[in-house]
Amino acid sequence: MKTAVTKAVIPAAGFGTRMLPFTKAVPKELIPLVDKPVLQYVVEEAVASGIEDILIVISAGKEAIIRHFNPAPDLESRLEESGRHEMLAEIQSISKLARIHYVYQQKLRGLGDAVRLAENFAGDDPVAILLGDTVLDSASDRPVTGQLIDAYARCGTSVIALDEVPPEKVSRYGIADAEVAADGLLKLRDLLEKPSPERAPSRLAVTARYLFTPGIFAALRAVAPGLNGEVQLTDAVRLLLRREPVFGCRIAGRRFDLGSKAGFIAANVEFAMRRPELQEALGKQLKHLLFPETKLKN
Repeated sequence: MKTAVTKAVIPAAGFGTRMLPFTKAVPKELIPLVDKPVLQYVVEEAVASGIEDILIVISAGKEAIIRHFNPAPDLESRLEESGRHEMLAEIQSISKLARIHYVYQQKLRGLGDAVRLAENFAGDDPVAILLGDTVLDSASDRPVTGQLIDAYARCGTSVIALDEVPPEKVSRYGIADAEVAADGLLKLRDLLEKPSPERAPSRLAVTARYLFTPGIFAALRAVAPGLNGEVQLTDAVRLLLRREPVFGCRIAGRRFDLGSKAGFIAANVEFAMRRPELQEALGKQLKHLLFPETKLKN
């Protein structure tokens, strides 16, 4: 009988160098998507998928992440006194999303090392891994992490989210070499990290969400550090798929990478235009920027 998936890990220890100088003082995972931190979207996705316990991997200087998910008595009192009950309820709900735990990655030695820190947390259970700077907007009623959980229920082993990317973008991602399997899944033969378009076995890119059996931790312990002493999660997955089947699941949804400046701006515009209270005013501003001859009206 397969174990229910109720645990997730969110690596959030990196420097966020692509978003400097902003990330010099603010964790990249707390960059806002309109008025909500990216990391909160990720946590909400996990919770909506049935996750109950979340381990966030942080580093020194990222204590703002802990503060965001903790209660804020002074702020809550001020909102209560001023009668802003709707906002108060929203703020209070943040600290009640899930049981959130933290562990420090003392030295930033790669994504694989961050995941390895979750071994005691995961124990003998399967565990979902969600990258903390990427929002996945589901195209179905099931969040992307939930789609992986459903795939795990069918195959009973590790599953990785995959999404097809244009040829010019394959060099940005891990790319899957896979064959069609049962239940609409893909059985992985290999993973290539950021291959050139000529070397890429497909255009199926690893997409910021994973679901692993406990076997991933033995694989992480076995792989040697690579460039800059970093432990690569891709290397561990390549070892894991030689020990047990690993499947890919083509997601129903879109990826928003908030770790790049262009991605951050584009995502904010799109998410803002989905908000009825912002749509009209922002639409006018965008129209004026795109077509300067258009006069703005107050």
